[in-house]
Amino acid sequence: MLTGVADYHPVPLEFERLPPEESRARSRTFLDLMRRRRSVRMFSREPVDLELVENAVATAGTAPSGAHQQPWTFVVVSDPAVKARIREAAEAEERQFYARRGSRQWLEAIRHLGTDAVKTHITDAPYLIAVFEHPRGADGRKHYYVKESVGIAVGFLLASLHSAGLAALTHTPSPMGFLREILERPAYERPYVLIPVGYPAGDAVVPDLDRKPLEQILVRR
Repeated sequence: MLTGVADYHPVPLEFERLPPEESRARSRTFLDLMRRRRSVRMFSREPVDLELVENAVATAGTAPSGAHQQPWTFVVVSDPAVKARIREAAEAEERQFYARRGSRQWLEAIRHLGTDAVKTHITDAPYLIAVFEHPRGADGRKHYYVKESVGIAVGFLLASLHSAGLAALTHTPSPMGFLREILERPAYERPYVLIPVGYPAGDAVVPDLDRKPLEQILVRR
């Protein structure tokens, strides 16, 4: 523990240690919940309570970050006109990707997802969350472990949305510079991911995918 450092001001940790059975029950319940999470590309236009989205963003804001610099901004978009502009710009980039930019190997890797350059989810979903990372702060100071920090925060965000009964999709049209322009973000912010949020359409379908079993992703030593 650091001592004698002027900027270090420790406070007592607030931590509740759970009984073993409750720990296991909570762990199993959360695992079962997250196993049912799917990326959705077909959204209903049914309204969504804004509090659910705001709570998810607040949850993302609790994520750990390098040097506790919290290098992120979450822009929640509901204006149909703004969503239409974002879709137009995203589809322009996606058409370039599918026609020219995407390598044969990359296109082959995503073929089983059934995606193309048409992105109806951008205008159908009642909300878009545009996530921006901050390589530097407004004061020009360098931020550390930015992508790792924002990635963890997005994971918290997706888990919160799913636990609230909402569907989401991580969409990364490349390049995404148009997001900064359309959403009028400062130069020190860089687009990280675009996340449509809402309820699935009544006829929504998803790819038939399998996740790797625990035995393939966990190494015990």
